[in-house]
Amino acid sequence: MLYFAASTLCASGIQVTGSHNPKDYNGFKMVLGGRAIYGDDIQALRATMEAESWVLQSGGSRRSVDVLADYTARIVGDIKLARPIKIVVDCGNGIAGASAPAILRAIGCEVTELFSEVDGNFPNHHPDPSKPENLRDLMAALKSGDAELGLAFDGDGDRLGIVTRDGDNIYPDRQMMLFARDVLSRVPGGTIVFDVKCSQRLAPTIEAAGGKALMFKTGHSLIKAKDARSGFALGSEMSGHIFFKERWYGFDDGTYAGCRLLEIVSRAPDAGVLLNALPTSFSTPELNVQCAEGEPHSVVTQLVAKASFAAPAVINTIDGVRVDWPDGFGLIRASNTTPVLVLRFEGHTAAWRWSAFRPTCWPCCARLSPTRIFPRPRIESAGNTHTPTRRPTGSQRPPARHRGARQGRPACSHEGAMPLARVGGAKAQGADRQTVVLGDVRTPCPRCTSAGGAGRAD
Repeated sequence: MLYFAASTLCASGIQVTGSHNPKDYNGFKMVLGGRAIYGDDIQALRATMEAESWVLQSGGSRRSVDVLADYTARIVGDIKLARPIKIVVDCGNGIAGASAPAILRAIGCEVTELFSEVDGNFPNHHPDPSKPENLRDLMAALKSGDAELGLAFDGDGDRLGIVTRDGDNIYPDRQMMLFARDVLSRVPGGTIVFDVKCSQRLAPTIEAAGGKALMFKTGHSLIKAKDARSGFALGSEMSGHIFFKERWYGFDDGTYAGCRLLEIVSRAPDAGVLLNALPTSFSTPELNVQCAEGEPHSVVTQLVAKASFAAPAVINTIDGVRVDWPDGFGLIRASNTTPVLVLRFEGHTAAWRWSAFRPTCWPCCARLSPTRIFPRPRIESAGNTHTPTRRPTGSQRPPARHRGARQGRPACSHEGAMPLARVGGAKAQGADRQTVVLGDVRTPCPRCTSAGGAGRAD
């Protein structure tokens, strides 16, 4: 609502918020003259404050305004559902709980609420829908009830997560495919901007709908600044920030993005079927590697300097190092907000060779623990997700029935385990085998793991 007020009542504003960061973080979001300030602008403001060199201007006034009613009316007047939809909304005890459920009811949804009470201690789970573990309660509510779709918001309500009733997490880059097709139907030839963490599937989908696809740096302020320079019809980050310029003001708003998505899916008889039909790949979610303060940017600077990959690889260093192959990509970048390296990998098949990313990256990352640089990825695909484990040693090694997969024996026969697909140059082993290998990481059968076996990780 700060962004709404700075778009309708005035041109500048400031909000105290820790966003989706841990509860002991705090900070400010600032709008100055209609634009979000960041980077060098924030450092210049800091210098002015430290030097006490500001100059007060005469005039000005102060008044208190409750913008909730106008904000609600603006959204409700814009959104038209083709049919009522039953949804579950998880606000994660963030600030969206104070407004989003009522707005969603006002547009015609039947809403089941989870954790709407605003509580900065976040007693139920952390309010960050980009992390799959924070969606477990939402998935459980969908499974036990008859709602058609689940929505989740982050701590300050500017990001959106979507889960279908069969438990599929529709990541923001797939949401963007739906949004892009809808927006481009009214803005033919429009530019759609997205960040470096997004799927390879997104740009072809935008272009097939008649739009221009533009990849840019991660950071909501950076993307909004890009709009100020070049203009776009729609923008997005993989973390869940969605920026609508068509019918809206260009700022990121999880509630409004959720309403726009519901408007689109309400035209279909089954929202889940529509969403699950969007192009997909095998991918990890965002993987975060904890580092010392300042270390991520140092590592990434070295990676950019040394990046060298054979054709047909395409290297993009606009934000870290992203390397695209015809059948997948790998990314390492430094977070803008916390001292972590951010990794993401995607393949068009489960057998994508993500280990091709390692020879260049490993030397620059050698001073960090290998288990931190190449953490336990999750393989995501429509309807199937497994979390790999690393190879145990000594007494922790799994039973021989798991270790036998390498010698050509089935790891197990449990229904639902993924077929083996050797990655990193080794030969694929066929669909009768029961694990997936990502470089030096293999996913175990979840039933064996839950029964006490650790699975095999090469």
